[in-house]
Amino acid sequence: MLYLVSDHAGFALKEKIKIWLNELGQDFQDLGPAQFNPGDDYPLYAKPVAEKISSGVGRGILVCDTGEGMVIAANKFPRVRATLVTGELTAERSREHNDSNILVLGSELQSDDEARRWLEIWLETPFSGEARHKRRLDEIKGLEN
Repeated sequence: MLYLVSDHAGFALKEKIKIWLNELGQDFQDLGPAQFNPGDDYPLYAKPVAEKISSGVGRGILVCDTGEGMVIAANKFPRVRATLVTGELTAERSREHNDSNILVLGSELQSDDEARRWLEIWLETPFSGEARHKRRLDEIKGLEN
């Protein structure tokens, strides 16, 4: 299951992502906001997705203007590996090398076509499972403790 949220700055892109996920046949749940609210705060939306992912349930997608706020907030939770994707390479490597479980997009960083392409790459790319990447993820887990 994918969990999707945005703040006000990412709301329009989040609505497009919902269409794309439906077209791709992806199961997802929109955790908010249900409507545009120019005064909302991104940490309040990052939290429910990060809590689900931290508990081991699914993957997430977060959207704000630059993505920076969402990635910082989400990565405060144990077992969350939120990554700000800024191109095809970061979309692929974040999954392949880092087994990222939350994709973060900045609504002001790319075109819609780029956002969709990066989303598809992130969704399709598996974790490589290579020993060196597993070792590094274990080292990150050690930092959480």
